[in-house]
Amino acid sequence: MAHVEMFSGPKCSYCEQARTLFKLRGIDCVEYDVSQTEHMQRFHNRLPRTKALPQIFINGNHIGSYEDLVILDSDGRLKKLIAP
Repeated sequence: MAHVEMFSGPKCSYCEQARTLFKLRGIDCVEYDVSQTEHMQRFHNRLPRTKALPQIFINGNHIGSYEDLVILDSDGRLKKLIAP
């Protein structure tokens, strides 16, 4: 199974929608809440010019935001990305 990471924030509706999609697809995701200082620093180190949440990585590759995740899911590429 792929290593999936998501930078998220509290009260973020797109973050919640991404969590729901991951749960529906049976995808385990490591989540970093950027309201915590150490996670905010990690976020800025990996994506220094990005502010939008969530931001999602699969196997260390940045795939983008929730909208990008939905596109990958709808055209079948997400399934391929997370396949063992």
